[in-house]
Amino acid sequence: MKKINIAVDGFSSCGKSTIAKGLAKELGYTYIDSGAMYRAVALFAYRNGWMTDTTIDEAALQKHISEIVISFETAPTGQQETYLNGENVEREIRSLEIGNGASRVSTLGFVRKELVRQQQAMGKKKGVVMDGRDIGTVVFPDAELKIFLTASPEVRARRRFEELQAKGTPVSYEETLANVIERDERDTTRSESPLRKAPDAIELDNSNVTITEQLQWAMDMFNKITTQHE
Repeated sequence: MKKINIAVDGFSSCGKSTIAKGLAKELGYTYIDSGAMYRAVALFAYRNGWMTDTTIDEAALQKHISEIVISFETAPTGQQETYLNGENVEREIRSLEIGNGASRVSTLGFVRKELVRQQQAMGKKKGVVMDGRDIGTVVFPDAELKIFLTASPEVRARRRFEELQAKGTPVSYEETLANVIERDERDTTRSESPLRKAPDAIELDNSNVTITEQLQWAMDMFNKITTQHE
């Protein structure tokens, strides 16, 4: 069967990576976490002192943006891990601080331009499932299957809070909810590639949908699309 590219977009903590990873595993496709790429840029900026919780030295980051090379490797456990210039940074980039930083650097045009370039290169051979905020609208506007996920802020905050708690990250539910709402505002109102549903994307509100039901729904959509393209 001819391979296609699959774009999975949606709000933060909506389970984009869960459905994208599930699809990639079922189909034997390559999963690419575009959000991890923005997190890696934020980590790079923090480490070099170009970013604090309130400021970004845009000139310095822009000067060095071409030095950032992001790649993905599969660990023996089957878990995909993010590498920044050859260093495994998977654990470091998953903090709430870096997640918020990723949302902030993603508003910068030169950052988006460089990462979109890297993402599009990854998808040239097809057979890619990529999740993010602008995959179906900017990165892969010609993707054969586009999925848009949504859920209430409260549901998403609860999921994110439980995920952070499981990792031992000290954070309150109220703080997590405030972060989710702040990121929604930033992601939907930024001038560079704001979060929006592509006109030809299929939407799923997964507030009350199990992971198994969600994956089955996505596989049904995949089968429907590929049948049409045969």
